[in-house]
Amino acid sequence: KLNLPKVYDILILLSGPEPQRTLLETQLLKVFKGTEQKILVVRGVLENKQTTFDLKNIKIVNFMTTFELEKAINESSVIIARSGYTTIMDLTKLEKNVFLIPTPGQFEQEYLAKRLKDLGMVASCKQEKFTINKLDELALYKGLKEIKSNTNYQELFSLFEGKRKL
Repeated sequence: KLNLPKVYDILILLSGPEPQRTLLETQLLKVFKGTEQKILVVRGVLENKQTTFDLKNIKIVNFMTTFELEKAINESSVIIARSGYTTIMDLTKLEKNVFLIPTPGQFEQEYLAKRLKDLGMVASCKQEKFTINKLDELALYKGLKEIKSNTNYQELFSLFEGKRKL
């Protein structure tokens, strides 16, 4: 987590299997095209060369390196992403305000989005129900926050090293 000046109002992280990735990209570009918000879209499409282009207020890049993505996430106020486990863990570590859109048919993503919404952490909805007005719900959620733990892992795992007597 870095305290960088905000560059983007919204960062859209696209991922997942086709055709759902493209369907969500098309839908979100349509939704945000006429807004004044500064938006970065990371398409999640690996190609030989990184390409970038602009659609008025929207900057679109096909993929980013780990460092570039980390910087972009830190420079963004709100993240719109799929509700995959790894994505959620990364965004939790960076303590981001997130709107989750689970990939249709990916039941673990649907479960995680619903669970985090029920816990009051993130806003979410089904892909086909997303509108720009759904972002108003973000104010009702506390965002993803890292849970601090005082667990002594060295002591905990010493059992497996045979150093601790029962």
